[in-house]
Amino acid sequence: MSRHNNSAQHILIAAGGTGGHVYPALAIAEAVREHYPNVSLAFVGSVGGFERPLVQESGVVFESYNEVRAGPLHGVGLPRKLWSAVNLAVGTLQALALMLRQRPDAILLTGGWSGLPVSLAGWLLRVPILIFLPDIEPGLTIQALKPFARRVAVTTAESQPYVPAGKMIVTGYPLRAALRRATRDQAVQHFGLDPARQTLLVFGGSRGARAINNALLDIAPDLLADGIQIIHVTGTLDWPDIERRAAGLSDRYHAFPYLHGDMGLAFAAADLVVSRAGASVLGELPYFGLASILIPYPHAWRYQKVNADWLASRGAAVRLDEDRMAADLLPTIRSLLNDPARLAEMRAKAAALAQPDGARRIAAELVQLAGGQA
Repeated sequence: MSRHNNSAQHILIAAGGTGGHVYPALAIAEAVREHYPNVSLAFVGSVGGFERPLVQESGVVFESYNEVRAGPLHGVGLPRKLWSAVNLAVGTLQALALMLRQRPDAILLTGGWSGLPVSLAGWLLRVPILIFLPDIEPGLTIQALKPFARRVAVTTAESQPYVPAGKMIVTGYPLRAALRRATRDQAVQHFGLDPARQTLLVFGGSRGARAINNALLDIAPDLLADGIQIIHVTGTLDWPDIERRAAGLSDRYHAFPYLHGDMGLAFAAADLVVSRAGASVLGELPYFGLASILIPYPHAWRYQKVNADWLASRGAAVRLDEDRMAADLLPTIRSLLNDPARLAEMRAKAAALAQPDGARRIAAELVQLAGGQA
């Protein structure tokens, strides 16, 4: 189901659910736009999904933005599963109609519910599919999509046990251009920081992490008394409560519900990061050479633990389980920030893991899969 040989390639990108799925897709789309300007792109999200505003704010030009019905099949009760199955069937028909109109030459999937109907439709129409696996170990959605893929791009070779050898390509994690451009001087000015003080960056992902937010606010007065300045990205869900609780804190505590284009500046400003261990830490922390305390989300599959352990085993991070935060978070932060030699060693080991060219590599694979010249 390909286009005529003399026409430009058309690529369909499907992603959704969380920023962890959408941002890699946008980084790859940026690289396609930069290196293969004649290739046309379309985006597919889920109806009512979190991804639409992220795509709109990204600045990446897509020829069309489309939505299909989808829903979760794991971690929900039977009524929701049945409703999701109905949505999946309807979404597959919608994806089939979309592909028959647009006739894509290749499909990129990075995870999220919208990938299921799109992959089914692509498989039925024999459109080649490339999956980017963000985490070292695939989550359930990627595991379900994997059989439909011709190629699977991975962040590190540690994914080898989970991906058929003939399909896997190691590319590194795709980073958005805005992240790669950020500098510390810009960050200091943007956030109004004191360049002589150490900066702690705390975040929990696009939705936020209540346990991390609460643990930080409990110890923030101690950290501020130590002279540390804090950038706290709370996520949107907890923002009203954070605003109320933070009202009396020092002006060296900088809280934001969300940072979209400015997240690179937050990384560039940081001396130490406290965060969940979603897939982005595998690319963003090494790129900025950042030492980290990683707190895997405990109520999901183990992939965040695998990500955290990969960085910790290479000396770039400390893994801290959520049930130990109350006792151990403050002393762990203090022990790292008060030990410049250890902090520098961790930063060097993180930087040694960087693969800054991931987005371009995946874009090249995708264009080649679509029948173009990579």
